Amino acid sequence: MAVRVGVLGATGAVGQRLIQLLEPHPDFEIAALTASESSAGKTYRQAAKWRVDSPIPADVAEMTVTATDPEAVPGDVDLLFSSLPSSIGAEVEPDFCEAGYVVSSNSSNARMAEDVPLVVPEVNADHLDLLEVQRDERGWDGALVKNPNCSTITFVPTLAALEEFGLQRVHVATLQAVSGAGYDGVSSMEIIDNAIPYIGGEEDKLETESKKLLGTFDGAALDLHDVEVGASCNRIPTIDGHLENVFVETEADLSPEDAAEAMREYPGLDLPSSPDPLIEVFEDPDRPQPRLDRTLGDGMTISAGGIRESTFGLQYNCLAHNTMRGAAGASVLNGELLLENGYL
Repeated sequence: MAVRVGVLGATGAVGQRLIQLLEPHPDFEIAALTASESSAGKTYRQAAKWRVDSPIPADVAEMTVTATDPEAVPGDVDLLFSSLPSSIGAEVEPDFCEAGYVVSSNSSNARMAEDVPLVVPEVNADHLDLLEVQRDERGWDGALVKNPNCSTITFVPTLAALEEFGLQRVHVATLQAVSGAGYDGVSSMEIIDNAIPYIGGEEDKLETESKKLLGTFDGAALDLHDVEVGASCNRIPTIDGHLENVFVETEADLSPEDAAEAMREYPGLDLPSSPDPLIEVFEDPDRPQPRLDRTLGDGMTISAGGIRESTFGLQYNCLAHNTMRGAAGASVLNGELLLENGYL
């Protein structure tokens, strides 16, 4: 029997991607859609300015959108996927958890909270058990799990593959697609024929979230990884797909051949949304590229290439689809992990 799920913030860019992924999902059934007060009471077709590259699912199109309030969501919904703006998520996500709902959230609020698991299932699935600490400390019947920022999730799986060589320092420069800012985030006059070498708050997210994802959980507390991470974030005029240039220094000698093998062999999981392989490694020095490679593994594969030695250790490029692997798909994958681990 399918698990009944809802989407908080269903009309936005990530909310639409969530619906696209959840509607055909083998384990989940969409039972609730929420949005702003101005959308509440409308059908989803009326409320959403649909921009995903597939039609609105017919059964979803006629569903009534409700307010983003625990009292408006049916009590038999087992799991909520949140794509709310972080300011709203910070206010309402705890209310849903206190009301007994389990929330898999893409919103940036509380990602670095000590009792909130920040999870990429293929990297740190064991961190999910931090939910036991969270429930004890907060007295919640529900729970809150987060996936990381779309730029963080692009390079962290490649770092996890290289962890055996002893990560010391990482420098990353991102070339981020405009969809990462949402539909209204960057105007065409700003980005066409241009690149913007600053994305507010983004560098801090890469530098801190990566240390939490690569950290260790002992059953009671989580220790951050001691790798040093420095980031520079840039917005470029691609629609989807974050491309990143990564420089890694390790304790042990690390050749390009060793790095490529470690990435190729890094395992995925037996979950519906986890791709095989997790990391696609290209030998061509000019790959990966957003237009060519962002949809690998239905948008859930991380791709890497251009692996070579540099003055600052190993250098390579990596890419992920930012609204799939980096947002909606990441939340769905966390939902699958919650189901597998008995939290629903």
